[in-house]
Amino acid sequence: MTYLSTEPRITGYWKDICYPIESVWLSDLLPDYDIIATDRQQLVVGHIPGGRKTLFGIQSADYTIVPNAAIQEVIDELISEYQLVIKHTITGEFSICIVLPATVQIGGESIHRSLTLTNSYNGKTPFSIQGQSLTSLLDPTTRLGSSLYRNLCQNGLMGWADPFADLTEYESWLGQWAGGRRKKQPPTSTVAPKRTRQIRSEIRNIHHSALTIELFQEHLRDLIAEHLAAEYTLTTRVYDHFQKTVPTKADDTILKELPIPAQLAKQARERLRLEEQMLEAKLSYWLLYNAVNYALFTARSSLTFNDRYRLDERVFHQLAAHSFN
Repeated sequence: MTYLSTEPRITGYWKDICYPIESVWLSDLLPDYDIIATDRQQLVVGHIPGGRKTLFGIQSADYTIVPNAAIQEVIDELISEYQLVIKHTITGEFSICIVLPATVQIGGESIHRSLTLTNSYNGKTPFSIQGQSLTSLLDPTTRLGSSLYRNLCQNGLMGWADPFADLTEYESWLGQWAGGRRKKQPPTSTVAPKRTRQIRSEIRNIHHSALTIELFQEHLRDLIAEHLAAEYTLTTRVYDHFQKTVPTKADDTILKELPIPAQLAKQARERLRLEEQMLEAKLSYWLLYNAVNYALFTARSSLTFNDRYRLDERVFHQLAAHSFN
């Protein structure tokens, strides 16, 4: 299937993504037809202010739409002070960054702790918190993820190293990424520290199709509270390794090796040069990673948000492998 090429838009207001969203049943739309294709019954329709009704996708009859307004209710209930940075597309995908007051120092920069949630109305980007699906987070053995927000380029940086127990385990796993070869996924869970809150056993095993909005918000309250109580995770220590200087003229070679489209690599190179000048800093893996992250989440592309995050994860691990050498 071909997808529209979109350029993520950025906003700091919930109202820009909390427009009405509803299900329109195919049987109601076509009452005079016998519908044989029963796997797709539900049209997901948004009422975007100032525009026509938008059909974002066609889902199965038991699919539950998660309205962005339901997410806002829980965030506002649990977090009294935050900055909102949302990237969204005309195709109905959303990356919602809740920037918290707490900061951590990385390479001389003050980086904010954050919560990053994804959602979509087209079904292409699943709901997630810190890059982890709702189903995986309801497993008490799953390590909580993290994210940080960098004001300089409005980057949300996901904690891709967080599934690992320590740097030794992570560095050992990184050997598979040498030269850009991807041999297996990071662990989805490991021997995790005790979670600050335990999800009730009767609601652990759920699927998107079985959700009600009330049940979703119940899960979300527990999970957000857990993430807010969590300490800084392994990824912040990996960022310390990212401060290592990139060898002279090696950045072009590294960019060509990264698993991103050539046009995005070109935009990342331009962003990298700009940040070197702005910060008057030497070229480091930290600047290189942020430049690629910036290009991934600002460039016009047919990539979904889910695609962009998966590429960002691969880039993170590949650059980490270089920085540990």
